[in-house]
Amino acid sequence: MPKHESVDSSSDKYKYDVFLSFRGEDTRKTFTDHLYTAIVNEGLIVFRDNEEIERGETIKSELEEGIQESRSWVVVFSEKYAFSSWCLDELVMILQCKNNSNRLLLPIFYHGHPSDIRKQSGFVSQAFYMHEQKFKSEVDDTRRKDMMDKIKGWRTALAEVANLAGMTFPNGTNG
Repeated sequence: MPKHESVDSSSDKYKYDVFLSFRGEDTRKTFTDHLYTAIVNEGLIVFRDNEEIERGETIKSELEEGIQESRSWVVVFSEKYAFSSWCLDELVMILQCKNNSNRLLLPIFYHGHPSDIRKQSGFVSQAFYMHEQKFKSEVDDTRRKDMMDKIKGWRTALAEVANLAGMTFPNGTNG
C-alpha cells in the first residue's frame, strides 16, 4: 500500500495513521522502538502510549481516543502480552473499531506464533489462569461475573486476531 493511502475512504477524519499496541515491559526499548522509528521514518503519524498521552490525562480515555482516531492498528503480541489487562482491553477496543469499519489491523507475533494465541496455550494459558484466579477472588457476585465475562471477551478477541494474516518474528529473530 503506498504511503498515506487509506484503507478507509474517509481518512481525513483520522488523527493518526497507526495505533501501536504492545506490552511495554516486553518490547518498548527493543522491537517496538525499532518498529516505531521505521514507521515514523516513512512519514506516518503514530500513536504510541508514552508519546501521545499527556501527563495528568486519564490513560484509558486517551487510549480509547487514540484507537478510534487511528486509521490502522499494529498489535505486537509478545510473550507476556496476555498478562496485561490493559493490553487485552486495548485489543477488544481495536477489534470493535475494526469490525465497524474498513480499517487495517496488522498483528505481529513477536517471539511467539499465531497458533499460541489462537489455541491460547503456553504463556497465554498461564496469563488467563492468573486473570481467572484474580477475578474469582472478587467477593461481589455481580462484579465477579462482569470480570469473568471480560475474560471471555479477551479470549474471543485473541482468537479473532490470531486468524488474521500477520507477521511472525520467532525467538532469535532480531526484527
